Amino acid sequence: MRQAILIEYDERIATITLNNPDKLNALDLGMWQGLADAFKSLSANDDLRCIVLRGAGDKAFAAGADIEEFTRMRSNAAQAQDYAQITHAAMEAIAGSRHPTVAMIQGACVGGGLEIASMCDMRICGESSRFGVPVNRLGLVMSYGELGGLMALAGPAVALEIVLEGRVFGASEALEKRLVNRVVPDAEVPVEAYAAARRIGQGAPLVARWHKQFVRRLMNPAPLSAQEHAEAYACFDTEDFRIGYQAFVNKSKPAFQGR
Repeated sequence: MRQAILIEYDERIATITLNNPDKLNALDLGMWQGLADAFKSLSANDDLRCIVLRGAGDKAFAAGADIEEFTRMRSNAAQAQDYAQITHAAMEAIAGSRHPTVAMIQGACVGGGLEIASMCDMRICGESSRFGVPVNRLGLVMSYGELGGLMALAGPAVALEIVLEGRVFGASEALEKRLVNRVVPDAEVPVEAYAAARRIGQGAPLVARWHKQFVRRLMNPAPLSAQEHAEAYACFDTEDFRIGYQAFVNKSKPAFQGR
Protein backbone atom coordinates (compact mmCIF):
# COMPACT_ATOMS: atom_id res chain seq x y z
CA MET A 1 0.00 0.00 0.00
CA ARG A 2 1.32 3.41 -0.98
CA GLN A 3 2.36 5.66 1.87
CA ALA A 4 0.90 9.05 0.95
CA ILE A 5 3.39 11.18 2.88
CA LEU A 6 7.03 10.22 3.35
CA ILE A 7 9.31 11.70 6.03
CA GLU A 8 13.09 11.35 5.83
CA TYR A 9 15.87 12.81 7.96
CA ASP A 10 19.38 13.92 7.08
CA GLU A 11 21.02 15.16 10.26
CA ARG A 12 18.84 18.14 11.30
CA ILE A 13 16.97 18.56 8.01
CA ALA A 14 13.68 16.72 7.47
CA THR A 15 12.17 16.07 4.04
CA ILE A 16 8.43 15.62 3.57
CA THR A 17 7.52 14.06 0.22
CA LEU A 18 4.09 14.15 -1.41
CA ASN A 19 4.01 10.57 -2.68
CA ASN A 20 1.50 10.13 -5.50
CA PRO A 21 3.75 10.18 -8.59
CA ASP A 22 1.36 8.24 -10.84
CA LYS A 23 -1.02 11.21 -10.58
CA LEU A 24 1.67 13.90 -10.59
CA ASN A 25 1.35 14.03 -6.79
CA ALA A 26 -2.28 15.18 -6.94
CA LEU A 27 -3.52 15.66 -3.41
CA ASP A 28 -6.16 13.29 -2.07
CA LEU A 29 -7.72 13.35 1.40
CA GLY A 30 -5.12 11.03 2.86
CA MET A 31 -2.32 13.27 1.65
CA TRP A 32 -3.91 16.41 3.11
CA GLN A 33 -4.37 14.67 6.46
CA GLY A 34 -0.86 13.23 6.30
CA LEU A 35 0.58 16.67 5.60
CA ALA A 36 -1.11 18.13 8.66
CA ASP A 37 0.08 15.25 10.85
CA ALA A 38 3.64 15.41 9.49
CA PHE A 39 4.11 19.12 10.06
CA LYS A 40 2.59 18.99 13.53
CA SER A 41 4.88 16.12 14.45
CA LEU A 42 8.00 17.78 13.07
CA SER A 43 7.17 21.10 14.72
CA ALA A 44 7.43 19.31 18.07
CA ASN A 45 10.92 18.00 17.24
CA ASP A 46 13.41 20.43 18.81
CA ASP A 47 16.35 18.76 17.08
CA LEU A 48 15.28 19.89 13.61
CA ARG A 49 16.54 23.04 11.92
CA CYS A 50 14.67 23.04 8.58
CA ILE A 51 11.97 21.15 6.65
CA VAL A 52 12.07 20.60 2.87
CA LEU A 53 8.72 19.89 1.19
CA ARG A 54 8.77 18.23 -2.23
CA GLY A 55 6.84 15.98 -4.58
CA ALA A 56 7.90 12.45 -5.51
CA GLY A 57 9.86 12.32 -8.77
CA ASP A 58 10.76 15.33 -10.89
CA LYS A 59 7.62 15.81 -12.98
CA ALA A 60 5.49 17.60 -10.39
CA PHE A 61 5.58 19.19 -6.98
CA ALA A 62 1.81 18.67 -6.94
CA ALA A 63 -0.69 18.96 -9.77
CA GLY A 64 -3.60 20.12 -7.62
CA ALA A 65 -6.47 18.13 -6.21
CA ASP A 66 -7.26 14.52 -7.01
CA ILE A 67 -10.30 15.14 -9.22
CA GLU A 68 -11.47 11.51 -8.93
CA GLU A 69 -12.38 12.18 -5.29
CA PHE A 70 -14.91 14.88 -6.13
CA THR A 71 -17.83 12.58 -6.90
CA ARG A 72 -17.34 10.75 -3.60
CA MET A 73 -16.15 13.43 -1.18
CA ARG A 74 -16.78 16.88 -2.64
CA SER A 75 -19.94 16.56 -4.68
CA ASN A 76 -21.85 19.33 -2.86
CA ALA A 77 -21.27 22.37 -0.66
CA ALA A 78 -21.72 20.52 2.62
CA GLN A 79 -19.21 17.82 1.69
CA ALA A 80 -16.78 20.45 0.41
CA GLN A 81 -16.89 22.33 3.72
CA ASP A 82 -16.17 19.16 5.66
CA TYR A 83 -13.27 18.35 3.33
CA ALA A 84 -11.94 21.90 3.64
CA GLN A 85 -11.48 21.51 7.39
CA ILE A 86 -8.74 19.01 6.61
CA THR A 87 -7.14 20.96 3.75
CA HIS A 88 -7.12 24.16 5.82
CA ALA A 89 -5.63 22.30 8.80
CA ALA A 90 -2.79 21.10 6.55
CA MET A 91 -2.08 24.59 5.22
CA GLU A 92 -2.19 26.06 8.72
CA ALA A 93 0.23 23.37 9.93
CA ILE A 94 2.68 24.28 7.15
CA ALA A 95 2.36 28.01 7.76
CA GLY A 96 2.62 27.53 11.52
CA SER A 97 5.66 25.25 11.40
CA ARG A 98 8.15 26.20 14.15
CA HIS A 99 10.98 25.31 11.79
CA PRO A 100 11.78 27.15 8.54
CA THR A 101 10.32 25.48 5.47
CA VAL A 102 11.62 25.27 1.90
CA ALA A 103 9.40 24.12 -0.99
CA MET A 104 11.50 22.24 -3.54
CA ILE A 105 9.50 22.63 -6.75
CA GLN A 106 10.17 20.39 -9.73
CA GLY A 107 7.70 20.34 -12.62
CA ALA A 108 4.04 21.29 -12.16
CA CYS A 109 2.96 23.33 -9.14
CA VAL A 110 -0.67 24.14 -9.76
CA GLY A 111 -3.93 24.40 -7.85
CA GLY A 112 -3.56 22.82 -4.43
CA GLY A 113 0.16 22.38 -5.09
CA LEU A 114 0.62 26.13 -5.39
CA GLU A 115 -1.57 26.62 -2.32
CA ILE A 116 0.66 24.52 -0.08
CA ALA A 117 3.89 25.87 -1.62
CA SER A 118 2.68 29.38 -0.82
CA MET A 119 2.53 28.42 2.85
CA CYS A 120 6.24 27.59 2.96
CA ASP A 121 8.84 30.18 3.94
CA MET A 122 10.83 29.78 0.74
CA ARG A 123 10.19 28.35 -2.74
CA ILE A 124 12.93 27.19 -5.11
CA CYS A 125 11.94 25.90 -8.54
CA GLY A 126 13.41 24.68 -11.82
CA GLU A 127 13.40 26.55 -15.11
CA SER A 128 10.75 24.25 -16.59
CA SER A 129 8.39 24.42 -13.59
CA ARG A 130 4.81 25.49 -14.31
CA PHE A 131 2.40 27.39 -12.07
CA GLY A 132 -1.25 28.40 -11.98
CA VAL A 133 -4.67 27.90 -10.43
CA PRO A 134 -7.04 26.87 -13.25
CA VAL A 135 -10.02 26.18 -10.97
CA ASN A 136 -12.30 28.44 -13.03
CA ARG A 137 -12.33 25.68 -15.65
CA LEU A 138 -13.91 23.39 -13.05
CA GLY A 139 -16.47 25.96 -11.93
CA LEU A 140 -14.75 26.19 -8.53
CA VAL A 141 -13.35 28.98 -6.38
CA MET A 142 -10.34 29.20 -4.11
CA SER A 143 -11.76 29.56 -0.60
CA TYR A 144 -10.62 32.27 1.80
CA GLY A 145 -8.23 29.87 3.49
CA GLU A 146 -6.71 28.83 0.16
CA LEU A 147 -6.46 32.32 -1.34
CA GLY A 148 -4.71 33.93 1.63
CA GLY A 149 -1.28 32.46 0.97
CA LEU A 150 -1.39 33.44 -2.70
CA MET A 151 -2.36 37.01 -1.82
CA ALA A 152 0.37 37.29 0.80
CA LEU A 153 2.98 36.43 -1.83
CA ALA A 154 1.73 38.14 -4.94
CA GLY A 155 -0.69 40.81 -3.72
CA PRO A 156 -4.39 41.19 -4.59
CA ALA A 157 -3.99 42.33 -8.19
CA VAL A 158 -1.77 39.41 -9.22
CA ALA A 159 -3.82 36.93 -7.18
CA LEU A 160 -6.91 38.04 -9.07
CA GLU A 161 -5.09 37.75 -12.39
CA ILE A 162 -4.10 34.19 -11.56
CA VAL A 163 -7.58 33.02 -10.54
CA LEU A 164 -9.57 35.03 -13.11
CA GLU A 165 -7.53 33.88 -16.12
CA GLY A 166 -6.77 30.38 -14.84
CA ARG A 167 -3.64 30.48 -16.99
CA VAL A 168 -0.70 28.15 -16.41
CA PHE A 169 2.63 29.98 -16.73
CA GLY A 170 6.34 29.39 -16.45
CA ALA A 171 9.00 29.80 -13.81
CA SER A 172 10.32 33.18 -14.98
CA GLU A 173 6.84 34.68 -14.70
CA ALA A 174 6.36 33.05 -11.31
CA LEU A 175 9.53 34.78 -10.16
CA GLU A 176 8.28 38.12 -11.50
CA LYS A 177 5.00 37.58 -9.63
CA ARG A 178 6.94 36.82 -6.40
CA LEU A 179 5.53 33.30 -6.19
CA VAL A 180 9.03 31.83 -5.94
CA ASN A 181 12.27 33.06 -4.41
CA ARG A 182 14.68 31.47 -6.85
CA VAL A 183 14.72 29.79 -10.28
CA VAL A 184 17.60 27.44 -11.08
CA PRO A 185 18.35 24.89 -13.84
CA ASP A 186 16.13 21.84 -13.43
CA ALA A 187 18.97 19.50 -12.50
CA GLU A 188 20.11 21.86 -9.74
CA VAL A 189 16.79 22.19 -7.89
CA PRO A 190 17.57 19.55 -5.23
CA VAL A 191 21.13 20.85 -4.83
CA GLU A 192 20.00 24.44 -4.30
CA ALA A 193 17.02 23.54 -2.10
CA TYR A 194 19.15 21.51 0.29
CA ALA A 195 21.95 24.07 0.19
CA ALA A 196 19.38 26.65 1.32
CA ALA A 197 18.15 24.27 4.02
CA ARG A 198 21.71 23.76 5.28
CA ARG A 199 22.37 27.51 5.34
CA ILE A 200 19.20 27.96 7.37
CA GLY A 201 20.20 25.11 9.65
CA GLN A 202 23.58 26.67 10.37
CA GLY A 203 21.88 29.68 11.95
CA ALA A 204 20.57 29.95 15.48
CA PRO A 205 17.23 28.06 15.60
CA LEU A 206 15.62 30.40 18.11
CA VAL A 207 16.45 33.32 15.83
CA ALA A 208 14.84 31.56 12.86
CA ARG A 209 11.67 30.98 14.88
CA TRP A 210 11.59 34.59 16.05
CA HIS A 211 12.04 35.88 12.52
CA LYS A 212 9.15 33.71 11.29
CA GLN A 213 7.00 35.01 14.14
CA PHE A 214 7.97 38.66 13.52
CA VAL A 215 7.24 38.52 9.79
CA ARG A 216 3.81 36.97 10.38
CA ARG A 217 3.05 39.59 13.03
CA LEU A 218 4.08 42.50 10.81
CA MET A 219 1.52 41.36 8.23
CA ASN A 220 -1.12 42.24 10.83
CA PRO A 221 -1.74 46.02 10.70
CA ALA A 222 -2.55 46.26 14.43
CA PRO A 223 0.05 48.32 16.37
CA LEU A 224 2.76 46.38 18.14
CA SER A 225 2.49 46.24 21.92
CA ALA A 226 5.33 47.17 24.27
CA GLN A 227 5.73 43.49 25.08
CA GLU A 228 6.07 42.63 21.40
CA HIS A 229 8.69 45.34 20.91
CA ALA A 230 10.62 44.02 23.91
CA GLU A 231 10.59 40.45 22.59
CA ALA A 232 12.84 41.54 19.71
CA TYR A 233 15.67 41.92 22.24
CA ALA A 234 15.15 38.64 24.11
CA CYS A 235 17.80 37.06 21.89
CA PHE A 236 20.48 38.89 23.88
CA ASP A 237 19.67 36.72 26.89
CA THR A 238 20.03 33.41 25.04
CA GLU A 239 22.88 30.93 25.19
CA ASP A 240 22.92 30.94 21.38
CA PHE A 241 23.81 34.64 21.36
CA ARG A 242 26.78 33.96 23.64
CA ILE A 243 27.81 31.03 21.43
CA GLY A 244 27.46 33.06 18.26
CA TYR A 245 29.26 36.11 19.62
CA GLN A 246 32.17 34.05 20.94
CA ALA A 247 32.46 32.13 17.67
CA PHE A 248 32.57 35.43 15.77
CA VAL A 249 35.33 36.76 18.00
CA ASN A 250 37.27 33.48 17.73
CA LYS A 251 36.66 33.23 13.97
CA SER A 252 35.21 29.74 14.50
CA LYS A 253 31.99 28.01 13.50
CA PRO A 254 29.20 28.35 16.10
CA ALA A 255 27.47 25.25 17.41
CA PHE A 256 24.07 26.59 18.39
CA GLN A 257 22.07 24.77 21.07
CA GLY A 258 18.62 26.28 20.59
CA ARG A 259 18.44 27.83 24.01
